[in-house]
Amino acid sequence: MALFDYTIKQLEEKVHNGEITVEELVNASYERIHEVDDEVHAFLTLNEENAKAQAKELDKQADKTAALFGMPSGIKDNIVTKSLRTTCASQFLDNFHDPLYNATVVQKLSEQKAVTIGKLNMDEFAMGSSNENSSYEPTRNPWNTNYVPGGSSGGSAAAVAAGEVLFALGSDTGGSIRQPAAFCGVVGLKPTYGRVSRFGLVAFASSLDQIGPLTRTVEDNARVLEVIAGHDGMDSTSADIEVPAYTEALTNDVKGLKIAVPKEYLSEGVAPEVKASVMEALKVYESLGATWEEVSLPHSKYAVATYYLLSSSEASANLARFDGVRYGVRSENADNMIDMFKKSRSEGFGEEVKRRIMLGTFALSSGYYDAYYKKAQKVRTLIKQDFEQIFQDYDVVIGPTTPTPAFKVGEKVDDPLTMYANDILTIPVNLAGVPGISIPCGFAKEGLPIGLQIIGKHFDEATVYRTAHAYEQATDHHKQRPQLGGAK
Repeated sequence: MALFDYTIKQLEEKVHNGEITVEELVNASYERIHEVDDEVHAFLTLNEENAKAQAKELDKQADKTAALFGMPSGIKDNIVTKSLRTTCASQFLDNFHDPLYNATVVQKLSEQKAVTIGKLNMDEFAMGSSNENSSYEPTRNPWNTNYVPGGSSGGSAAAVAAGEVLFALGSDTGGSIRQPAAFCGVVGLKPTYGRVSRFGLVAFASSLDQIGPLTRTVEDNARVLEVIAGHDGMDSTSADIEVPAYTEALTNDVKGLKIAVPKEYLSEGVAPEVKASVMEALKVYESLGATWEEVSLPHSKYAVATYYLLSSSEASANLARFDGVRYGVRSENADNMIDMFKKSRSEGFGEEVKRRIMLGTFALSSGYYDAYYKKAQKVRTLIKQDFEQIFQDYDVVIGPTTPTPAFKVGEKVDDPLTMYANDILTIPVNLAGVPGISIPCGFAKEGLPIGLQIIGKHFDEATVYRTAHAYEQATDHHKQRPQLGGAK
């Protein structure tokens, strides 16, 4: 069987009815991985022996009503998993074989009987937009393996797009779920900051990071968020707010929905075919009874600079713990303790991680703090206020997820500023802390997917899902599959 062909709901029904076993589901996942992952490189570590043993145990259980019973899943490799290696795609953590505990989201999936298939490739310490910064090997886009899958959750998006797992978890600091979801033609949600616990997520920028699901359909995405969302006493930034039944919001009814379309999101730098796909999507919404108007997010032009100052500053502080003593691979070439710190970090970290640590340390340094970090925090407030003002009159904000479709492997890796600019449409959502989703809305002339971004009010993922689901059901972009492996 091909996981491609079914939603989580359909497979759950088949398991409940005895039409298929969990063991068959898990075997199908590994068969697909062994068939195509030499081309895609989505996985860094497989959990094959444990997953197959778990599947056999689940098949013995009489009660099969857990929300994700037996569903094969992948976990981004910066989310810790007990007894399963967690590397953040960095040589520094190559020896981190057992973190000793599960992240809260992993524990919640376990309680609902999901099966962890393995750990997914990513940009090192989640710093990147193409997955080329993995210290192991770059992940490839399943639609065309000459192209990047996006980043930093590139392995998560590629694994779902390639049919290797039913769903995956990623993390989003400046677009790291939504951008690869757009590039790989899947559904990716960054929840409201605080909606999902960050306990057990290796920190990059603590005020921006958020864990979220990547799936093939909006309904699957909503089902996974229902499981992983909620307050967690182990995370002081976790919001103590009730989690709605998101799947109940998928009514296909968007009559009267008021959509804001920022002119800045369709201006210079956005590829014509991306703009055309977004305009076509807006026509679909009009046909469904929604209305849209052009608005302005005037401070969005400062978002990239603001983000890289703030996120790099937080990364500089968060990554100080990786010193070869408390964490990480220790250099064997050191003569003394200070030398060991320096060499462990210089040998263990990749170029992009070093670049951001240096940028952040500079921004936080005496004499520059007010000029850079403090000013960036003030601009962040202005960006947040832009969204608050728009949401007084509109239900959602809609635009492209990325300015262009996926680019070729190697095309931008030597030009960091061009790579950073690729996140210009996703970064404001993280700075404001609001939820955003990317769903497929078309294809570029090379056959590469294009993503539509839907942004909602704080803790209003239900409206975001309703808006996304109505469009998905009115189109067939989500039904397309990459020609990969036996699917050729």
